[in-house]
Amino acid sequence: MRAGILLILFLISIVSLAQERGRITIDIPTDQKPWNNIDLNNDPGNFQFAIVTDRTGGVRPGVFLKGIQKLNLLQPEFVMSVGDLIEGYTEDTTVLNTEWKEFNGFIDSLQVPFFYVPGNHDITNQVMEDKWKELFGVTYYHFVYQDVLFLCLNSEDNRRGSGRGTLDTEQYEYVKKALEENLDVRWTLVFIHQPLWVQKDTKRWKDVEELLSSRPHNVFAGHYHRYWKSLRNNGNYIALATTGGSSPLRGPSFGEFDHVVWVTMTDEGPILANLLLEGIWDENVVTDELVDFVRNRPFPIRIEPVYLEKTSQEVVSTKIRITNDSDFRMTASLEGQIHHDLFYELSLSEKTMEPNSVEIIDLVVKNISGKSSESIKPLSINSQVVYDYPNRPELAIREQINFSLLSKNYAEKTNQKIKVDGKLKEWNEEWIEIAGPANIAGNRFHYNGDEDLSMRFQMQYDDEFVYIAAEVFDDDLVIREGESPYRQDAIALAIDPRNMTKSQYSKGQNRGTDWIRIIHAFGKKDNVSKSANVPQNMVSAFNKTDKGTAVEFAIPRSYFDSAQDGNWKTFRLGLGYMDFDKKGEERNDLYWYPAWNSNSNILGSGMIFRR
Repeated sequence: MRAGILLILFLISIVSLAQERGRITIDIPTDQKPWNNIDLNNDPGNFQFAIVTDRTGGVRPGVFLKGIQKLNLLQPEFVMSVGDLIEGYTEDTTVLNTEWKEFNGFIDSLQVPFFYVPGNHDITNQVMEDKWKELFGVTYYHFVYQDVLFLCLNSEDNRRGSGRGTLDTEQYEYVKKALEENLDVRWTLVFIHQPLWVQKDTKRWKDVEELLSSRPHNVFAGHYHRYWKSLRNNGNYIALATTGGSSPLRGPSFGEFDHVVWVTMTDEGPILANLLLEGIWDENVVTDELVDFVRNRPFPIRIEPVYLEKTSQEVVSTKIRITNDSDFRMTASLEGQIHHDLFYELSLSEKTMEPNSVEIIDLVVKNISGKSSESIKPLSINSQVVYDYPNRPELAIREQINFSLLSKNYAEKTNQKIKVDGKLKEWNEEWIEIAGPANIAGNRFHYNGDEDLSMRFQMQYDDEFVYIAAEVFDDDLVIREGESPYRQDAIALAIDPRNMTKSQYSKGQNRGTDWIRIIHAFGKKDNVSKSANVPQNMVSAFNKTDKGTAVEFAIPRSYFDSAQDGNWKTFRLGLGYMDFDKKGEERNDLYWYPAWNSNSNILGSGMIFRR
C-alpha cells in the first residue's frame, strides 16, 4: 500500500515536471534513474536558422542545389544569404532574367523562407541594381525575430565591384536608425557580402562598426571563398567559404570547403555548426591563429621543375625539398599515380621530420613511351603533411602536385622596332602552337578542329619592352559591344614577373600584386579588362583577319626588371582564349597550360627564358 502511494506520488511529480519543462512522460519506479537530468534543451527563446554563402564567381554546377536539399532535411526556421547568387556582370537583361530564373528555381524547392542579400555578382551596374529592385524591392533591410535584430546590408551601394565594397552615408543612416529603434534586442546579426573590415576606402563601414561595438553582435560575410573568424569590435566577424562558388577545396585547414552554416540562437549568443559536405565542424574550424600557421607559409613539399632543351630526353632527375619550418613535428608523404608513359622512382615516400628541418629526396622520371615530352600528360603526385599541432586532432594539409616534362621556351631579343598594331609584320615563323582537344576546357563536343579554335604565339624583347604576339584562328568571332570582355571572345593573358624560384610555384594567389591579368576582347571600345597593377604604359592592339584575329602586347621592360633586382631573366606566362559561339553554345576555353589557380595547374608551367 505504502509502495503504491510512493509510486503514484513519483508519477505525479514527473507529470508536473513535464508540464513545467516540456512534454515528457517517464514511467520508472526506482530511485535510481537511467538519465543524468531532465532539464530539456527546449528554451522557447532559442531558435535555429541556416546561412548559405557564395554560389558564383566560378559556379560549380549542382553544389548549391545539393545544399538546398540538405537544408530541407535539416528544416531550419529560415535561411539567410550573404550574396553572389548569380554570375551577373552584364547589362544584358535577357541573361539576367535567365540567371535569376535559374536561381529562384533553386529557392522554390526550399521548404522554408529565404532572405536575399546582394553581392558584387548580383549588383555591378545600374541595370543589375534595377533588376534586383524589380525582383526584391530594396537592396538593404532589417527585421526582428525572437528579440534578435537581423541587419541585411548592401556592400555594393557604389557598384565598385570585387574587393572595393562600400557602405555609404544613406545606408549608414538607415543602419543607425534601425539600431536606435532596437536598443534592447538581445543580439544583433549582420549579413553583408564583402568583408568590409579587411578592405580600404569602404565609406561609412567603420562608422557602422562603431555603432555596433556597444551591443552583442556578429557579422557574417562571404566574397573571398574561404572561411576565417576574427575577434574584433567586441564581436565575431566571420567570412564564410562557399556553397558552390569557385574554390581549390583544399580543406578545413585552408578554410576552403563547401558548407552551409547552422546557427542556434541562444541568450548567450549564436552557436555555429559548419555543415560541410565532408562532415560537421564548429565555428573555430579556422581561427586567426590557424590562418597565420597555414596560409602564411608555402606548401612544405616542393618539386624542382625541369625544363628540357630536347623534348625527346628519356631520363630526367630532379629534387624534392621537404621543409618543416614550424615548431611542431611534421610527417610528409608522397604517392604518385599510375602513368602509362612515364616511369618514376621516389627515393623516399614518407618522412617524419623534427621542427625546423629540411629533407631532400630524389625523383627520377623515365619517358618509356618514346613520345615527345610536350604530348605527355603530367605526372600527378598526391602529397600531404600532417602536423602534431596542439589541440587539433589531425592538422593535415594536402596538395596534388602536377609534374610535367616542360620544354624550355625563350623570348628572343629583336633588333628591329616592333610596331604594336596587331598586324604581326615584324614577327618570325618560330611560333608556339596551341590546339585542341587536349587543351580545351569546356564542351569538347563543340570543338571542330584547328580552324574552329586554335592559336599560336611568340615572345620578343628589346631595351624598352617585352612583346607578346598571338594569332587566333576562330571561325566564329563573337563581339558584344558594351558587354564585359568576359562575355565575348577574348585573349586571356597572365604575367608573373618575379624570379622563377617564386613564380614557378605560384598557385595564382595575389593577383594584382604578384602578377597581372589582361582580358582583351575585340570590340571598338571598353574591350580590355586589367588587374590593378598593370603598368600604365603597357600597350596592346588587335587586327581582325580572315581566319580570326591577331593581338600584340608591349609590356614595359621596367616591370620585369624591377621584380628581379634590375635585370630580368625569366617570367611566367599564362595564355588562353575564351571562345563563345553565336549559336548560344556554352563557352570553350583554349589554354596553353591550365590556370595557375586550378587543381590542374602544372608546376612551373609557362616559364619564359630570356635569350
